[in-house]
Amino acid sequence: MTTTVTARHEPAQDEQIAVRGTDVGRYYRHWRGGTWALRHCDVSLPPGRIAALVGANGAGKTTLLRLLAGVLAPSEGSVAIDPNRRDVPVAGRVSFVAQDKPLYRRFTVNDMLRFGAHLNRLWDRKTATDWLDRFDIPRTGQCGRLSGGQQSQVALAIALGARPSVLLLDEPLSVLDPLARREVMGALLNIAADAGMTVVLSTHVVTDLVGVADHLLLLAAGRLLVDGDIDTLLARHVRYIGPRSDTPPVTGDVVRATHTERQSTFLVRRAAGTPEPPVAEPWLARPVTLEEFVLAQLTSEAAR
Repeated sequence: MTTTVTARHEPAQDEQIAVRGTDVGRYYRHWRGGTWALRHCDVSLPPGRIAALVGANGAGKTTLLRLLAGVLAPSEGSVAIDPNRRDVPVAGRVSFVAQDKPLYRRFTVNDMLRFGAHLNRLWDRKTATDWLDRFDIPRTGQCGRLSGGQQSQVALAIALGARPSVLLLDEPLSVLDPLARREVMGALLNIAADAGMTVVLSTHVVTDLVGVADHLLLLAAGRLLVDGDIDTLLARHVRYIGPRSDTPPVTGDVVRATHTERQSTFLVRRAAGTPEPPVAEPWLARPVTLEEFVLAQLTSEAAR
């Protein structure tokens, strides 16, 4: 089984959407009955976005990626990739790098390059080989004898060589050290920007997304909690810290409240288009980080 799956989906009627899922659900049958891994999921990504797919283990991230890639068929709803972009040669092409990166263990890296060229009508050998050279991956080494990090680089090289318009990555950097993760993400961003590629990146390390992703897809228990521009989401949320209180010092939706004996902290969501209201001492207003936002959303959902 190869690491990269390239699929073509029928376009829908919207030129401004690169990835669309409408009321998507996936049901798995098993001997005890069955389970909905994903339900009533609506996803809408404009072209050229770098979307972070975040959620706890079992939230449905891998299932959603497999549905978008065409590896799985939805039990309900529909998926469309690159609506109405028939004029672009790469339109509708999806590369999917699975979490376990199942390369052919006896293939050399050069064998994988030839295999990728054989499978794909469009193939960019230069992009694939440049990626391998950048990270010093030996071409004659068998894939099964490469380190986990090297296997990740081979998988990414094949995925990029397939010239996708949408690149789906399921925990692609989990085996890399923090320094290598930063270098790989920087290189991916440059390629995606040059090609106008849409990227959906699944991860549980939220700190890796700072300065990388511009769109957030947040899943919990098979439901999509958040689908939106990260800057817009963070701008609408403020953290207020002050003396122990049952209510925040401003009006708005309380996403999360924490209390100690003497202090309270509220994460508040303002209505769209409303300015941040001033607060009087001793209250302090602080911007919300992406990690704080994700944690607050997941904690709030778990409490419900």
